[in-house]
Amino acid sequence: MKVRRFASVWEAIEDTGQEAASLRARSELMIALSDLIRQSGWTQRQAAAKFSVTQPRISDLMRGRIDLFSLDTLVDMAAAGGLKPRITVKRAA
Repeated sequence: MKVRRFASVWEAIEDTGQEAASLRARSELMIALSDLIRQSGWTQRQAAAKFSVTQPRISDLMRGRIDLFSLDTLVDMAAAGGLKPRITVKRAA
């Protein structure tokens, strides 16, 4: 049996590099948003008001439902929460 090696867990679970890159970026934003909510001591209702989304969306965020969020939505939520998301671009190895 041949062992396959991957550069990241995202590349191991996605079919293309593009899908892996999107998943990685969404994951990082979701972690940052979840950390912000916890560190701020906000309830889900307070976080929803801050990010201009519904409380069930915050519940999905906190439960890590990455499949329910687009990169655009997460960037908008981060900016609304006072974060400054940045995208770093570098050549693949």
